[in-house]
Amino acid sequence: MTNISSRSTVYGYPRQGADRQLKKAIESYWAGRSDANALSDTARELRLERLSQLRAAGIDEIPSNDFSLYDHVLDTIWMLGAIPARHATAVPDVSTPTGRLDRYFAMARGTAEAAPLEMTKWFNTNYHFLVPELGPDSQFTLDAGKPLAEFAEASQAGIVTRPVVLGPISFLLLAKAEPNELAGFQPLALLDHIVPLYADLLQQLREAGAEWVQLDEPALVADQPPAVLAHLSRAYAALSAEIARPKILVASYFDRLGEALPVLAATAVEGLAMDFTGPAAANLDDLAAIGGTPGKRLVAGVVDGHNVWVADLPHALDTLGTLLGLAGTLDVSASCSLLHVPLDVNLEHDLDPQLAAWFAFARQKLDEIVTLTRGLNHGRDAIAGELQVNTTSRATRSASAIVRVDAVRARAGAVSPADLHRISPYGERHQQQQNRLQLPLLPTTTIGSFPQTARLRHARAELRSGAMDQQAYDAVMREEIGDVIAEQEKIGLDVLVHGEPERNDMVQYFAERLNGFLATTHGWVQSYGTRYVRPPVIVGDVSRPEPMTVPWARYAQGLTDRPIKGMLTGPVTMLAWSFVRDDQPLADTARQVALALRDEVRDLQDAGIAIIQVDEPALRETLPLRQRDRAMYLAWAVEAFRLTTAGVRDDTQIHTHMCYAEFGDVLPAIIDMDADVISLEAARSQMAIVADLAHYPNEIGPGVWDIHSPHVPSIDEITVRLRAATAAFPSRRLWVNPDCGLKTRDYPEVRASLTNLVTATDTVRAER
Repeated sequence: MTNISSRSTVYGYPRQGADRQLKKAIESYWAGRSDANALSDTARELRLERLSQLRAAGIDEIPSNDFSLYDHVLDTIWMLGAIPARHATAVPDVSTPTGRLDRYFAMARGTAEAAPLEMTKWFNTNYHFLVPELGPDSQFTLDAGKPLAEFAEASQAGIVTRPVVLGPISFLLLAKAEPNELAGFQPLALLDHIVPLYADLLQQLREAGAEWVQLDEPALVADQPPAVLAHLSRAYAALSAEIARPKILVASYFDRLGEALPVLAATAVEGLAMDFTGPAAANLDDLAAIGGTPGKRLVAGVVDGHNVWVADLPHALDTLGTLLGLAGTLDVSASCSLLHVPLDVNLEHDLDPQLAAWFAFARQKLDEIVTLTRGLNHGRDAIAGELQVNTTSRATRSASAIVRVDAVRARAGAVSPADLHRISPYGERHQQQQNRLQLPLLPTTTIGSFPQTARLRHARAELRSGAMDQQAYDAVMREEIGDVIAEQEKIGLDVLVHGEPERNDMVQYFAERLNGFLATTHGWVQSYGTRYVRPPVIVGDVSRPEPMTVPWARYAQGLTDRPIKGMLTGPVTMLAWSFVRDDQPLADTARQVALALRDEVRDLQDAGIAIIQVDEPALRETLPLRQRDRAMYLAWAVEAFRLTTAGVRDDTQIHTHMCYAEFGDVLPAIIDMDADVISLEAARSQMAIVADLAHYPNEIGPGVWDIHSPHVPSIDEITVRLRAATAAFPSRRLWVNPDCGLKTRDYPEVRASLTNLVTATDTVRAER
């Protein structure tokens, strides 16, 4: 028998419920159909259900406070009292549950008077967090109500949990300076203001009975300068010096700790939680290089919490065996919160059982963690049956005809440098495109999708149930497209879209039409707030059996004399928002997807579509967290985009769209993509991105309307944003558009906002 003290645990678990009960309850509250008590009751039921599932699965140490009504970073903002003044003013009374909820959601979604917090991607995932806004005069006040209440709730259910809280270093590194704050202010300068609040929180949790508290510090897996590491050392020296506190487990994930590892190892915190999957496998060598952490608890993330494939259990057990000699105690976990994978593969009732055996969603990953813990404690013989099933499943997958298609591989291998370049440089293309399109200065357009109407949702449900046949469904789609075209013409937009009524999701729609992808029915994963997506799984080599968007684009173009944009999702985003293969390099999969999309681009052009938009919102979010890995990623990402788009004539205009990320550090790659026009999020950041793109040589469309807020921007607001854009970038190369697609909005606000957009554009045009 080996180490008998090892325990199983997780960092976090999906929040939504098997039927997305949380989403429905929150949206019911927003719509006024239910009150704060009803929402609170649903949330409590879901938390207790999660506790029950984790306990029933055999998880030894269960987390709490990983649940959130919207976002865990927003929860931390609230906990520290870092409420922006505009949100405190918008909802001044928080003495009631309704008042507290309304202020909380005001920060997330905005109000008619107050813009929401900026939103961006959580490291290299498709989860979005709300960005704290801080300034040198920020005041902090601890509100420990949520972590204490959820700990007490679990205690009453008979479970002493490990509360999970975003750590002070990561909180400040993820924050940004308040709008209009003086340049040079860094939120990390506020560390001494918040460390005492964390110390107070620890003390209160200890008094409530907590034995361990998990402080998440994912920002430490990115490259951090010595000054940040010095702050890290000082903060955790102060926190660990507190006497009346629980033991501290500092958790990191998504990559190696690198230079932060010896700093944390030298502190008096009692435990470290580390990722040992993917690029973070390097943590093993790094840990050995410092002689391990013999006096500390190590929680080893050996089950990939960021993907859906069954774990290689024998390999994971070998890793755990090596780690036994490098830590005081060793526990077993997933590599990160299971928030990033679907809930349960057993909900996929229509999935081929052989394929289902290849996957481990959150519920199945619990079983893997428990199995590995048993093997660590009692030896391989104790889990021999599970190891055999695991090995057989993985071998069956490798040998499947679904996985490898020789014709696809041959075509990918034949790609030449000539396939990656447009016929002429941008300047020559631009003139030909202008001659063909005859667009005005500051052309107006939207990003692609329009609101999903009740008629459309009903038709989709009827088609799924079999109550409506495909012919009748297509007739509804044509009616919707006709309405969208008429709306845009009435508003006065210059370049139109067909509204994408036939699409359920910008990735899933294409995944359902490409060989090599598998779409799920219940594989929901939180993207932000109440926005859930079903990422498809790339199970094998990818190809396009037939055109996917051409009939709809051709139909829409036949309804108007104005140009219609063909709309595709780019290869990098197809990968980023899917669960990717773990049996070949990402670059190989990206090339296969790009070739399939290249065929679609050419078919759109041949159908008379003059503008084709290939969206790549995930280009920046997929950027590796470590600088050393970025050049290789950007090389294949740019190649994939160019392979998709370079096979068209000069007078066909290629657009791309990106949103909700910091793009300044990938600007050379964006330039190298050679899109004729790039549209991107700018409204929440008050057009700050335009300065980053000042040297972009082609055309840009910085968003002037934040579509993730219910706020309808006024003509004056949009005019101010447009003037800011024209002051930083030549007007002749500027487009005017919203931040993102309009699928999540309602028609009244879309009409009002787009009408204001066109009116503001006319005003600024007249000033040129």
